[in-house]
Amino acid sequence: MAKKASRSAPTPAKPKVVLAYSGGLDTSIIVRWLADRGFDVVCFCANVGQEERYKDLEKKALNSGGSKCIIRDLTEEFVEDFVWPAVAWNARYEGRYLLGTSLARPVIAKHMVEIAKAEGAQYIAHGATGKGNDQIRFELTAYALMPGVKIIAPWRDPEFNQVIKGRAEAIAYAKEHGIPITASKKEPWSSDENLLHISYEAGELEDPNRKPRESMYKLTAPVKKVRAASETVTIDFAAGIPVAINGKKRSPAALLTEANRLGFKHGIGRIDIVESRFVGMKSRGVYETPGGSLLMAAHEDLETLCIGRDLLATKAQLAVRFSQLAYNGFWYCEEMEALQAFLDSSQRQVSGRVTLELYRGNIIVVGRTSPNSLYDEDIASMDDDHGAYDQSDATGFIRLQALPLRVAAQRAGKQQRTPTKSAKKARVTKTTKKQSKKR
Repeated sequence: MAKKASRSAPTPAKPKVVLAYSGGLDTSIIVRWLADRGFDVVCFCANVGQEERYKDLEKKALNSGGSKCIIRDLTEEFVEDFVWPAVAWNARYEGRYLLGTSLARPVIAKHMVEIAKAEGAQYIAHGATGKGNDQIRFELTAYALMPGVKIIAPWRDPEFNQVIKGRAEAIAYAKEHGIPITASKKEPWSSDENLLHISYEAGELEDPNRKPRESMYKLTAPVKKVRAASETVTIDFAAGIPVAINGKKRSPAALLTEANRLGFKHGIGRIDIVESRFVGMKSRGVYETPGGSLLMAAHEDLETLCIGRDLLATKAQLAVRFSQLAYNGFWYCEEMEALQAFLDSSQRQVSGRVTLELYRGNIIVVGRTSPNSLYDEDIASMDDDHGAYDQSDATGFIRLQALPLRVAAQRAGKQQRTPTKSAKKARVTKTTKKQSKKR
């Protein structure tokens, strides 16, 4: 009797991981490293406006060890849902940084979670280091949107970083495993680009007193070399959102692209700062944000025309908190939702046009107009206001404002006339000492 053919046990499915993939040196070697450890690696590249050869990315990802490469154009979503709220807040982390990288990470991580759910992946991986903010931004978003997700962060894994300690080891690893790379030591800094900005850090920029090379800059013309004549530009807003430049309406991404072009031309939007990372250390960062600088300057000015004094003050205080939350990676949290509701309410009247003059690195506001303006020319006029404002009303107003000042001054006067016990004791001691010296 013939023996039945034995059935081999089915090969267990590999655990699946979605990797934030850029095609650069770090993520290319991480693809291979994950694949060699038995993972089915789905590479995800998000187009948030960075300059990239997207046609070559899929081939490169597969050659590096990935099983699939998904590329999504997120530029419109990035600008509309992340950049525009930051502009409406006039958001600057620590008063200076316009949050370019901070705003891009949550939209990337959001789509990583969507892909992980669609692909049945339990893991999400990224190439952020253990010293920076990006690891936090990716992971907080992932946990908020997929609470049971498992995170793989190779740069925090001793097994990984004992072999790959830096750029030189990464290049050697890539060559050893036949991973196609174009990395070199030509640019001794790292950069991250999206449609809002480009950031530069590390390498020779780690010395906070070292001037960056002019050749490093990409999105802004050197002010010393700007030859463009002064240019007048108008920016239109509807409920706090930029909708047109020079009267021409554009989509969010197209409008920011045009603002970037204008900013580049006039050398606008460079900053070189030392900032406080969420992990606790100080970090030097150099940023170019040409279009964002224009739009924020215009929006900030229009608000002064359309929003009352007390609401402006409250909003300015909350903008600090928004900037902290966005910088630290808490985009998807209840506090951020509450702040967004406040922002929406505060911006209802912020519609109109601001006129800017751009010249050699300068943004000069030269005019603003709004159908919702709180400015009344008759009331504000120093000439005959035709009875719009009764100046005698100011007398009572000032006396009421001065009431606590006058009461405090009266108290101070009484205290000077009535010495305290300690003052009396000091005088007695002083008199006794004088008498002792005479004896």
